[in-house]
Amino acid sequence: MTTFVDRVELHVVAGNGGHGCASVHREKFKPLGGPDGGDGGRGGDVVLVVDPDVTTLLEYHHRPHRKATNGKPGGGGNRTGAHGQDLVLPVPDGTVVLDGRGEVLADLVGRGTTFVAGQGGRGGLGNAALASPRRKAPGFALLGEPGEGRDIVLELKTVADIALVGYPSAGKSSLISVLSAAKPKIADYPFTTLVPNLGVVTAGSTVYTVADVPGLIPGASQGKGLGLEFLRHVERCSVLVHVLDCATLEPDRDPLTDLDVIEAELAEYGGLDDRPRLVVLNKTDIPEGQDLADIVRPDLEARGLRVFDVSAVSRKGLRDLSYALGGLVAEARAAKPVEEATRVVIRPRAVNDSGFTVTEEDGLYRVRGEKPERWVRQTDFTNDEAVGYLADRLNRLGVEDELRRVGAREGDGVAIGSDEDAVIFDWEPSLSGGAEMLGRRGEDHRLETVRPAEERRREREARRGDGAQREFEEFNPFD
Repeated sequence: MTTFVDRVELHVVAGNGGHGCASVHREKFKPLGGPDGGDGGRGGDVVLVVDPDVTTLLEYHHRPHRKATNGKPGGGGNRTGAHGQDLVLPVPDGTVVLDGRGEVLADLVGRGTTFVAGQGGRGGLGNAALASPRRKAPGFALLGEPGEGRDIVLELKTVADIALVGYPSAGKSSLISVLSAAKPKIADYPFTTLVPNLGVVTAGSTVYTVADVPGLIPGASQGKGLGLEFLRHVERCSVLVHVLDCATLEPDRDPLTDLDVIEAELAEYGGLDDRPRLVVLNKTDIPEGQDLADIVRPDLEARGLRVFDVSAVSRKGLRDLSYALGGLVAEARAAKPVEEATRVVIRPRAVNDSGFTVTEEDGLYRVRGEKPERWVRQTDFTNDEAVGYLADRLNRLGVEDELRRVGAREGDGVAIGSDEDAVIFDWEPSLSGGAEMLGRRGEDHRLETVRPAEERRREREARRGDGAQREFEEFNPFD
C-alpha cells in the first residue's frame, strides 16, 4: 500500500456566506419598530499550514475533496449569523501550491507558513444595515456570497541541505544510515528506495540535513524509472553529492560513465547548474572497489571535483566526508542574502479607474468588475425591491453611463459576471433611476409620521356620520 505521496490534486471549496435577514421589529404597543434584520455570517476559509510533523501528502491522496463550513444566516433582533469555521489543512514543509495551469501560487517553507487556498464568502447584509433616510424599511436583504472553489496541485519538494544522487544500488541508503540516525530500507537489488529519506547530521557546530533521492537511470528526466517523480526533491538542496559505485557487477558501467549519465539527467531537468558538486567513491572496502577508485580519482579531480573514498560498511572516510559537507553547507548558508523585513506596498487606485469595464462581445455588452459581479451574486432576483436596489447601485457606480458611451441601445443584451454564472438581461435605460421605476421603493407607508389624535378622531366621526346618514336615508320608517 502507498505510504508516501509527494504530488496530489486537491479540490477545495470555501464556505458560503450566510444570507442577510429581512425583519421588522414588533412588540406590544410598538408594532412597527423598524427594520431589525441581522447580517449573515462569513463563510469559512480553506487554509494550508506547514506542519513539520507531516511528511507526506497521503491524506489528501485518499480524500482530495475538502470543504469549509458555511456561515449562518442572520436573524431578527439584529442577530448576526455565526461565522463558518475555517478548514485548516496541514502540509509538509516544502510544499508548493500550483493552479490548474501549473503556475505557482505559493511556496510553503517554514513552520507555520500559511496560504489561503479558498476564500470564504461574505455574509449578506440584513435590512437593518440597508436602511437609509430614503429607504426607511427595506423589504429585502442581501444574499451571502458563495465561497471560492478551485482545483490546486500540491507538490512536495524536500527541504534538505545535501542531496545524494546516483544509480540504483550505489549505496546512498547505506551512506545516509551511517551518517545520521535515519534507518532507510537497504537491500541488494535496484530501486530498494521508493521514497526520499531524510537524515540529520552534526559536523562540529554545523547541523544539516541529507536527502537520499531514489535511484536515477538514463532517461529519468523523461519519466523512466523513479527519477522524474523525485528529481524535484533535489531542487532545494544546496549541495549535490554524486555517490558512485566502485564495485558494480554490470559490465557496461564504471564511475565516470555513471557520473556523466547522472549529470546529463540533471542538466535535462534544469535549474541545478549552480549547485556545488562533490563525489563519493563508495564501496572501497572491497579490494576491486579500491583499485577502481584509485584509477578514476585523477580524472575526477581533473574536472575540478572533490573526491572522497568511503565505505558505509567499514565507516572508512565518513568523518572527513561529514565535515566537508558541513563546510559546504555553512558556505551556502552564509552566501544567502539576509532576509529583509516584509515591506508593505500600497498601490492606490488610479483616479480614472472606475472599478469595472464594459466591452462588446458578439453583440453582447459584458460588464466586468469586482463590485458589479459581487452585487449581482448578492441579489435576490425574486424580490423586485432587491432588483431595484441593484439597479440603483449600478447606476451610482456609472455602469449605465458607460453603456451609453460604448454605444449600447435600448433592448441590447447586457451580461454581468463571468461566462459561467453571468446574469443577462435586456438593457432598459429607464432603469437608470431605479427608484423612479418602482415608485417609492424601500419606504414603508406604515412608518409615516403619525397624525395628531384629534385629527384622526374627527375623520372617524365623519366616516361614521356619513354612514349613519346614508343608512337613515335608505331605511327611514317615516317615508
